[in-house]
Amino acid sequence: MKPCPRVAGPLAILVAAQLLPLFSLAADAGVRVTKDVSFLASGRAEKLDVYQPAPRADGRRHPALVWIHGGGWTGGTKNEARADNICRTAAAAGYVAVSIDYRLGDGAWPTNLFDCKNAVRFLRASAARYSIDQDRIAVAGGSAGGHLALMVALTAGAEGLEPVGADTPYPGISSAVRCAVNMYGITNIITRRDVSPAGVPGELRAWAPTALKVYGATDNSAPVLKLASPVNHVRGDSVPLLTLHGKADATVDYLQAEELDRVARERGARHELLLIDGVGHTFDLEKWSKKPLPLNVRSLFLGFLARHLGEP
Repeated sequence: MKPCPRVAGPLAILVAAQLLPLFSLAADAGVRVTKDVSFLASGRAEKLDVYQPAPRADGRRHPALVWIHGGGWTGGTKNEARADNICRTAAAAGYVAVSIDYRLGDGAWPTNLFDCKNAVRFLRASAARYSIDQDRIAVAGGSAGGHLALMVALTAGAEGLEPVGADTPYPGISSAVRCAVNMYGITNIITRRDVSPAGVPGELRAWAPTALKVYGATDNSAPVLKLASPVNHVRGDSVPLLTLHGKADATVDYLQAEELDRVARERGARHELLLIDGVGHTFDLEKWSKKPLPLNVRSLFLGFLARHLGEP
């Protein structure tokens, strides 16, 4: 199986990585995991897990990554197997990685976005403790987490979309990131389509009430859904983005990835898109549906981070 033939330009560098050996990642490579660390305001139950790489011999600080789980904004957990795969991979390659929980369910917006931004702020506030380079932080997520990762990356400093006051224990600390990876996330809530079991996009999706309630909306025309859609925040100076999406995705139509790519190109933004034939939803860096991926996605993912954060 081959990537979408439209892939070209900067992503050609990434695609070439499938022909190279995997990054050298011995089993865990000295990765240390600290579970259930508090990072939100007092009284919040949500925690994060920290994946630390082995200390560097030269004492230099590590770049860092925030991973955001999926689950349709109403479910999911930082303890998912995908999060462990991705965070352990990142940590073994030299990144401090955190897998986070965040507000879910009815009325979660925009607190769910604030929680993700607070995770970035946590990394900066904890830079000395975890030996983090505050200037080299990225965000990534899968499905609903991919949507939130894009929102974190594209709305740094945006009025009304930054946690302030009681919403953050880190006043004055930036939530800006250097780059973001979106794995099969929704990029435009309003244009999401129904999908056949084979991944063929159909008509515009009628959102379930449970999903609409996350945003306090009653139908697809609610203005908040436009505000919460990443495509509406893309600018020419947006940070670099990478989208990985399966062409056989029966949960989030791959047209969502193509729409973000089109908007990014129209606005002069840096976006790299990889569509993978025969692969569906919820893949990690190595497998989908218990089968190996047809591409070396691990090297593509790590290569993107290294190009925009610098070598770990």
